[in-house]
Amino acid sequence: MTQRGTAEMTNRSLWRKTYRSSADGTLLAAVMAVIALAAPCGCDRENAQEYPQEYQLAWEDDFEGPAGQSPDTTKWRFDIGTNWGNAQLEYDTDRPENASLDGNGNLAITALKETYLGCEYTSARMITWGHFKQAYGKFEARIRLPEGQGLWPAFWLLGADFDAVGWPACGEIDIMEYRGQEPNVVQGSLHGPGYYGGGAITRRHILEGAGFDAGFHVFAIEWSENRITWMVDNKSYLAVTPQDLPDGGRWVFNHPFFIILNVAVGGNFVGPPNDSTTFPQTMLVDWVRVYRRG
Repeated sequence: MTQRGTAEMTNRSLWRKTYRSSADGTLLAAVMAVIALAAPCGCDRENAQEYPQEYQLAWEDDFEGPAGQSPDTTKWRFDIGTNWGNAQLEYDTDRPENASLDGNGNLAITALKETYLGCEYTSARMITWGHFKQAYGKFEARIRLPEGQGLWPAFWLLGADFDAVGWPACGEIDIMEYRGQEPNVVQGSLHGPGYYGGGAITRRHILEGAGFDAGFHVFAIEWSENRITWMVDNKSYLAVTPQDLPDGGRWVFNHPFFIILNVAVGGNFVGPPNDSTTFPQTMLVDWVRVYRRG
């Protein structure tokens, strides 16, 4: 996501790069509930990509299970809180109402308009920190995005050493982020020392025809020691190497990163929802896969 947290660890509680857990430092127990989602089936496996031949599967989640079941806690944990330094308006929870399986082979991250702990909206922010991290390889997810002013879904990676070195020194790879008011546009970005926030290395990808809210698409990066390439539906649109960094920039993409999936509401990147924005709004994730080179 393009608006950043602090690089100073002493001030990190004010920013979204600080990973806040529940009050006792553990994950809250998710209450099982069935949520009815008017969403298409994500089990259209004939449209899913085959495992790349040059890679070996290292980690995956296919989100199979009954409707209302919480995500696998051996793979994911939740960031719980609000703002994250970006003026976001939602309170991110670990409730099944905001993040659960839909029974059709998808994860549903759902933004709701409701009053909750002083916020006007709720959503969810899921991370693999503490469960999975990896340097290099291919990271991809098959996702159907929501639509509407003020919605900010993202699929991204953060350096696993963020708590030791701070941001942007830890590095950040935005595989996909999206403004709900621009349903035909996604963007990929790279953030590091000397190129972060508004100065990140970024490129937009425009989808012709129906928007990203109309169907599933595969968002991916291929990452090697000195190159990161962004792809949508297996077509590359951005590649960055150390030679592309601005003067004084430092390449920090040589250590493990972890995965983040979230749907923000409001924030500096998208602005607030307006009267045209309907709720609930759901990002459906068919699968997430990570590969190592064979």
